[in-house]
Amino acid sequence: DVCCIRVDRHGSKMDENIFIGGGGVDYSEPQYLSLKYANRHGLVAGATGTGKTVTLQTMAEEFSATGVPVFMADVKSDLAGLALSGRADAKLHDAFQSRAKTIGFTEYSYYAAPVVFWDIFGKWTFVIFTFAGSNRGPGGGD
Repeated sequence: DVCCIRVDRHGSKMDENIFIGGGGVDYSEPQYLSLKYANRHGLVAGATGTGKTVTLQTMAEEFSATGVPVFMADVKSDLAGLALSGRADAKLHDAFQSRAKTIGFTEYSYYAAPVVFWDIFGKWTFVIFTFAGSNRGPGGGD
């Protein structure tokens, strides 16, 4: 007996793949990452304006939707927008809708992702422990 298969908002089986964007001719072919390979190291690299931030946002959203915790360093606060839901009356809504259709989003919707902000100085939110000094690091310390 198979009870159920969880399906994400893009129609893929959540226990198998996550949607990461569009590829192929005109970026119109949906691209997926198999979750069985998602525990490997990865690198998102490219020139300015090539979609690195959007790719990271999409991957973080998709991992989170499948229950996988995500830790991301966001030095420039480019990714902090994941904490807020978009709006249909936003300036770029039509552009987002058009792009979503092009890359294969079949059920495009706005939602806020669960986000926790950490602060190495402890001024704004949770503190991240850091070690500074010559006695810390490989081979150093007490």
